[in-house]
Amino acid sequence: MLNPKTRAPDFSLPNQNDQTITLSEVLDRGPLILYFYPADFTPGCTKEACSIRDLHDEISKVGLQVIGVSPQSSESHRRFRDKHSLQFDLLSDSDKKVIKAYNVDGPLGFGVRRATFLIGADGMIDSAVLADLRIAEHDAFIRRALQLRAQR
Repeated sequence: MLNPKTRAPDFSLPNQNDQTITLSEVLDRGPLILYFYPADFTPGCTKEACSIRDLHDEISKVGLQVIGVSPQSSESHRRFRDKHSLQFDLLSDSDKKVIKAYNVDGPLGFGVRRATFLIGADGMIDSAVLADLRIAEHDAFIRRALQLRAQR
């Protein structure tokens, strides 16, 4: 996993609507919570996505954006996003280039590690958490980020 105080690798990936999303363009609008997850429709990933969905108004109020990344297709992301009323983009990294660039590829190249990054508008990673099965740690990480942003 990439460490805080390093530059976040730029990328271009299709979202759930097959529109290309570029990290640099997203950061032009402000800081970002970028999270990587193993798969759409799995219990843990659904719980994580819905937790972020439920915090989305608070996330937006403090000027943060959210994007999720996993290897599933744009079509899978569209169905997952629609089913759970997610307000943020889900990006398809089918060849896992971005997953590998952020060093969150699973053991021996299988799967994806569950990781969340807070990336500043300057493109630097402010903080990060890797907690594969401990989804509550990702929720706590985002809540801490909200508190810190609200204090600014």
